[in-house]
Amino acid sequence: MPTSHDSSGSGRLSPQQIGGVGERLARNHLEAKGYRIVACNYRCRWGEVDLVARDGPVWVFVEVRTRRGDAYGVPEESLTPDKAQRLMLTAQHFFGELQDGSAEADWRIDLVAIRLGPARRVLDIHHLENVVAG
Repeated sequence: MPTSHDSSGSGRLSPQQIGGVGERLARNHLEAKGYRIVACNYRCRWGEVDLVARDGPVWVFVEVRTRRGDAYGVPEESLTPDKAQRLMLTAQHFFGELQDGSAEADWRIDLVAIRLGPARRVLDIHHLENVVAG
């Protein structure tokens, strides 16, 4: 019998479902550290950023990478140069839409890397700040 979280009947989560679990975990982790989440899954023609947050006066664009085990490498290694470039363009587009002077604000791109074990147990969460230099 399929689980309530899996529409395929296999009992396993799809990559999209794993991503959703990771984004919720990352959001909770950042909020516990005092970050204020401003947007989730912000999309534009350049790409998508999983979370937009404020760390005090600093805008933070957060890429969340979630893996089950290490078969495909650790999540921190999965941020490609192409994705990093798209994150930069997406962040710039976000400020362009605000049109409130925020474009001059301090901002950075962070990575939250999450490894899940059996039964979606969190093995570890790493929050890496300023992972993309602009």
